Amino acid sequence: MNELLYNFAVWLDSHELSTMLHESYYMYNWVESTHVLTLMLCLGMLFLIDLRMMGLAFPNIPANSFANRLNIPMLIGFSVMVFTGLWLFYAVPVRSTQSVWFRVKFFLLIAAAINAFLFHKNMINASGSWATDIKAPKIIRIGASLSLLFWMAIVICGRFIAYDWFDCEYTEPGLSQFLSGCIDGQTLF
Repeated sequence: MNELLYNFAVWLDSHELSTMLHESYYMYNWVESTHVLTLMLCLGMLFLIDLRMMGLAFPNIPANSFANRLNIPMLIGFSVMVFTGLWLFYAVPVRSTQSVWFRVKFFLLIAAAINAFLFHKNMINASGSWATDIKAPKIIRIGASLSLLFWMAIVICGRFIAYDWFDCEYTEPGLSQFLSGCIDGQTLF
């Protein structure tokens, strides 16, 4: 699997647009800044929704109408964040693919997506007057708590991607090279 991912990353890296984006004096910085700003928008809205569901913020506002009002700005931020995140990956695919932090972030993103799906499903299926209660039902509070944890870990891993602690050229052969997806003798640094 590591070799397949590595070969895909090398193929992406061979595109002229990838090189131009990475070597651009301004564009890479604009894409990265936009990624961070829309991350703040998306997660700001998401955290408010999660905190409301947990009963820790805005207890006097009905939970479902609160979530509905914040969903649109959250989804706009999320869409731009995903788009710019893909561009950041495209700019440096080999280094990203061979980063243990990128791999952990990727799996956390999958877990966050599954949690979001279940969270919305549980909101729709919840019965009673929970929307006006201070706290949402326990299953929704668990989903909100997991959402907070997943996204905090995703942001931390995203920041760590910028550092080369576990890059293939710096790690000793063994577990850390395996987790980073290092291919023997194949680095493009």
